[in-house]
Amino acid sequence: GVALTVLSALLGVVLLLALVWNIARLVTSPTDKLIQAVSFCLLCATLSFPVGTRGGAGFVDALIGEGTAKLLQNAFLLGAVFFLKCFFIHSVSDRETGRARVRAELVPLGITILVITAAMAATPQAERSHTYAAASMRADGVAVFYLTAGLYLMYALAVALRWTVRYARMSGRPLVTGLWLIAGALTAMVSAAAVREVLTLVRWLGGEVPRPAILGAKLLLDLAIPLFVIGVLYPASATRWASLRLWWHHRRVYRRLAPLWTALNQVFPEDALHRGHPSWRDSLSLRGVHRRYYRRAIECRDGLVRISPHLALLEAEEHPSTGELAIESTARHLRAALAAYAAGEPAPSQAVPIALPHGDSLEDDVRQLALLADAL
Repeated sequence: GVALTVLSALLGVVLLLALVWNIARLVTSPTDKLIQAVSFCLLCATLSFPVGTRGGAGFVDALIGEGTAKLLQNAFLLGAVFFLKCFFIHSVSDRETGRARVRAELVPLGITILVITAAMAATPQAERSHTYAAASMRADGVAVFYLTAGLYLMYALAVALRWTVRYARMSGRPLVTGLWLIAGALTAMVSAAAVREVLTLVRWLGGEVPRPAILGAKLLLDLAIPLFVIGVLYPASATRWASLRLWWHHRRVYRRLAPLWTALNQVFPEDALHRGHPSWRDSLSLRGVHRRYYRRAIECRDGLVRISPHLALLEAEEHPSTGELAIESTARHLRAALAAYAAGEPAPSQAVPIALPHGDSLEDDVRQLALLADAL
């Protein structure tokens, strides 16, 4: 129906975006076995998508032969779960042990692909371009094809599910959220595969199964795959979102400090930690904004320390007091104090605390500086 078509299109978009994301990670870390496994898993899943569509299957079958698209689709799906299993193998093994275990796991994968290829070859040509729901399971080749592929899928997905749950119990946010999403997807995949194995066996033996059961298993699988991809992408996406939020906060506060920094920099230009003009790339990059944010905060605080004796004199003329200068009085006298300093008027050498933060972190200090900039 229309809903399944939309869901299928959404799946293709999600898979493609996930693949592009992981290829970008692979370019920066080409020797990372975990990123390699995830990238190849998504690549196989993405390649299986077009040959599983009606148009893609028709093109491939017309080009090579009936049943080729069905065979390729299942081979790619088997490859996807194989590389998923490789991810966990490399996660718990050293480099040499991981390679040995991956080579060992190639044996059941290879046997499965050989069996389904032989089963497709043994299937009458008229039965090769079937869909699962309409396939004649009385044909031995068709039944063996689905039973063998489904058995490997159940095995590989169950292994991946076991390791996913184990890691999820040991992990923290945001990784744990992604792992539980993957675990939910894998549970749905294993369940769908198990249901299809039972339905296939019943149909092979001559029994009838209700169509809603077949469609339900397919829908469960169609929903599980996007959920799995979302789980894979979630930790990196959540981390990136947090980085973007911090970037936006620093950029906003950097601009907010501009009135205070400008006034101080005109009198104390030598306090600038960086006198060059940043490039447009540096202005937009995460690191560039963070560097400029920290520099501006430090330069503002250095300038306030140097001008504080003049501020204390002006404050004493209005309200004789010793101790910390409040934000309001500092803002009221700052421009006059800077003018007095520039004119060379004498002032005590002892610095006076100005707008001290309530905590020990730089963020607490910047918060006070921003309030002073607002008041100024």
